[in-house]
Amino acid sequence: MIMGTRYLPDFLTFRLSDNFKHMKKLLILGGGTAGTMMANKLHHVLDKEDWNITIVDKHKTHIYQPGLLFIPFGIYTRGDVEKPKANFFPPRVNAIFSEIDMIKPEENKVLLAGGRVLQYDYLIVATGTDIRPDQTPGLSDSLWYKQIFDFYTLEGALALRQHLKTWEGGNLVVSITELPYKCPVAPLEFAFLADAYFSEMGMRDKVKITYVTPMSGAFTKPVATKMLNELLQEKNIEVVTDFYIEKVDNEKRCLVSYDEIEIPFDLLTIVPMNMGDEVIARSGLGDDMNYINTNKETLQSVKHDNIFVIGDAANLPTSKAGSVAHFASDVLMENLMHAIEGRPLTAKFDGHANCYIETGYGKGALIDFNYETEPLPGTYPLPGIGPFGLLRNTRINHYGKIIFRWIYWHILLKGKELPVESEMTMAGKRRISL
Repeated sequence: MIMGTRYLPDFLTFRLSDNFKHMKKLLILGGGTAGTMMANKLHHVLDKEDWNITIVDKHKTHIYQPGLLFIPFGIYTRGDVEKPKANFFPPRVNAIFSEIDMIKPEENKVLLAGGRVLQYDYLIVATGTDIRPDQTPGLSDSLWYKQIFDFYTLEGALALRQHLKTWEGGNLVVSITELPYKCPVAPLEFAFLADAYFSEMGMRDKVKITYVTPMSGAFTKPVATKMLNELLQEKNIEVVTDFYIEKVDNEKRCLVSYDEIEIPFDLLTIVPMNMGDEVIARSGLGDDMNYINTNKETLQSVKHDNIFVIGDAANLPTSKAGSVAHFASDVLMENLMHAIEGRPLTAKFDGHANCYIETGYGKGALIDFNYETEPLPGTYPLPGIGPFGLLRNTRINHYGKIIFRWIYWHILLKGKELPVESEMTMAGKRRISL
């Protein structure tokens, strides 16, 4: 039997194409963590006879971004963090791998590279954020991937791994250019892992580690900042706060702030400026950082009722992290269904985020917070039981970080339920005064 509509009788071909034209269309832009989760969740709840679901992404491979941190230290390999995106899309969902040229919300259509046009009834934007080293003068000049590296891309992490194999020591500077950036605890984790790595290599005394941040401490909130600052001090990692990078001087090998303070380096690992996808700018949908103005509770575009935004593409006042997309996904799904049915959007996202913080030597910490509540000490997810300790440096938290990679590939990406609530709870937490 020969499959495909072009081999079917003309009258049947007409019926199939006519039916397709009358199907409602859900379009998802971005096949990263957020977009893939939504595709997997929605294909279960949207009637396949009524809805056509399409997901568009320019890359065919999916990168487990929390794993990039481990590559420079030889803990993970490329194979641990990279898999084909098609492996995680439901069979019913149409996957298109293409650059996106422009979104035209007034016409309910998206233009792809090459001129292809996709219509939609509802649009989910999950185009994420990416590093932009070109936005900082000198950052991507002659020392880029020679003595200056990012670890937020697979290419950067692999290049840094190669460099560390033969590096003999000196001033290691771990720096953040500007907020917001994705995986907000990752530069801290890098500094902690570097301390452990060089100690295990027998050369910690040959390496000065300096953590440079535009924040006034190790984190944005005081309780977590106190705990993390103490951990940095314990590990003999110098912290330079309130440092706003103007440029990178390649000749002098130093960071230069706007107030002309210089920090020399022999090896610089840096979090470049993060910005949303350029298609957001071309489409006139974003702010000056290419993030879409999004209702922080309903996850609906402020300007367009049939556009929803999830993950790093949104300008939500919370962390740009995979956990945020995960906790937001149930809210988005419920509100999308309400919008389709003409009902008020009653589900509210509280900004819930949690992050494991790898601290080296087989230990880790954990933070859990939302829009209103800062990270607090306690136990998670079960009050008084845990097994994970909030703002505590323990082995079980390290195991949670390591196990999460399996959970990510097999459960989270596929939109399956996890035994944790989307809404943050105060159960197990305790407030403290500083």
